[in-house]
Amino acid sequence: MKTVLAQALFKSHSYAEYRKLISDLLRENKSTGIEQSEDLTHYSSLNDSRMHRLDKTIKISDENIQKLRSLKKEYIWLILSEGWCGDAAQILPIMNKLAEESEDHIDLRIALRDENEELMNLFLSNRAKAIPKLIIMDKKTTEVLNHWGPRPEGASNYIKEYKEKNGVIDETAKTELQLWYLHDKGISTQNEIIALLLGLEQ
Repeated sequence: MKTVLAQALFKSHSYAEYRKLISDLLRENKSTGIEQSEDLTHYSSLNDSRMHRLDKTIKISDENIQKLRSLKKEYIWLILSEGWCGDAAQILPIMNKLAEESEDHIDLRIALRDENEELMNLFLSNRAKAIPKLIIMDKKTTEVLNHWGPRPEGASNYIKEYKEKNGVIDETAKTELQLWYLHDKGISTQNEIIALLLGLEQ
């Protein structure tokens, strides 16, 4: 796993680089990833706007900022993502703000899922290549300590219940999921990830 992680980190992007990559590809009517289609480009464009809005509006609670700054260890957050992913667009701006507020306790890197299939296969969710997937590593040793994703629990439960009821995840489900994120304001994601970190500190 060490080699696979090292390769992913080598090819990874900072948050600013990832945002620029998505914007640059959209100018060519492309999305990130191996597969290209009008739908994926459309989703990438929507997500680019969402991330732009969330970068400006997402707030980390004072309590959570305090917890982040009290961390004793330093971490690498390696996130597997793609520009067309609706969940990633909602979650990555929060992760970026958490990393910024940690005062250098967290080094955030983003790797593209399709470029890192071997790594993705080590972190499947219910046998699926679900993203975003956060891999938390010890910065000194690069040992994997834990992982999180692709969604906070409330969002995962919503999708699970919708699929049980309707048999598929369709456009209605995707729209309602975005509304779930809108109402949650990133609080579930913040709280779950910070709880995970504090658990690693003990």
